[in-house]
Amino acid sequence: MSNPIKLSNPFKQALWQIPAITLMACLMALTINQLRSDRIPVVGDWSVDARFSDSAGDSLVISLQQAGALFDQKAVLFLDARPVSIYEEGHIQGAISLPWQDIDSHFMEIANQLEGQKNIVTYCDGESCELSHELALFLKEMGFDNVHVLVNGWSAWLAAGLPTRTSNVKGTEEGNGSNGNG
Repeated sequence: MSNPIKLSNPFKQALWQIPAITLMACLMALTINQLRSDRIPVVGDWSVDARFSDSAGDSLVISLQQAGALFDQKAVLFLDARPVSIYEEGHIQGAISLPWQDIDSHFMEIANQLEGQKNIVTYCDGESCELSHELALFLKEMGFDNVHVLVNGWSAWLAAGLPTRTSNVKGTEEGNGSNGNG
């Protein structure tokens, strides 16, 4: 019997073997995935609403317009999930710093301020920032119902020219807006 593929050079042989092995590995992985009871979806929903949802699949996202309207009505508490040093550089007027990395030590300090709030909005900076989503999920687990995530919160709020604050070295606040709950 003769080999139907007659290649004299190992390099040429590798040129057809690498794609063949890769294809076989992909087919095996897809087959095994389909046989599993906890399979990973091959095609998923990667929209903002789907990425920022709770365990029941309900979206936690609030639009900038909705958050701004709640701010104007003084019917919202904003929680900044970014580190304290970044919060001090600038934050939404009236926001409380609750850094996700330090949730264990900071949550009890502000827990009484969260009681009775109709709307809580968490935010960080950047669409890919997960800190606000993790904080919102934690608050839901702690029993707070009306928790939302303002995606790309700080950048979007700043770009819209909505009221902000900075904390100076003495611990007092300076702001750019006159309305709000600052």
